[in-house]
Amino acid sequence: MKLDAIDLRILEAIQADGRITKLALAEKAGLSPTPCWMRLRKLEKAGIVTGYHARIALRRVAPVASVMMEVTLGNHRQADFDRFERAIGSIPEIVACWSVGGGVDYILKVVTADIDAYQRLVDELLGRELGIDRYFTYIVTKTVKEETVLPLGSLLPQAQVDEV
Repeated sequence: MKLDAIDLRILEAIQADGRITKLALAEKAGLSPTPCWMRLRKLEKAGIVTGYHARIALRRVAPVASVMMEVTLGNHRQADFDRFERAIGSIPEIVACWSVGGGVDYILKVVTADIDAYQRLVDELLGRELGIDRYFTYIVTKTVKEETVLPLGSLLPQAQVDEV
């Protein structure tokens, strides 16, 4: 789907405020409410807008341990990757998982109540025989930046944004 400047303004506005009213969104997009709402629905149906979420200041709710974990599998057959990814997808404490190129296979972001809970999770993963050959743990001591808003204006080629 080709996006134009109006679509981009809609996406930027809903990223900044997922609870924005129809009227306010239309004003930011430079459209009347009905056409703006129709464009938003089209973006949703195309799978460009995949959901609306609240950002939670988790450390204000409870003390937590945030951990980045590198994982390398022992074998690199598609079945090995599939088995690992299926298992990771079912564990709520693993809040992000990226398959990466380079010296490791995956980087995971894990959030647990404390380091002991993290270690129990790792022990469980190892016990499930998911093919983990080695892993490295990095404890997050301070979050410097963690954005959920994507810089759409600088990511999309200008030609794609200009098309209507």
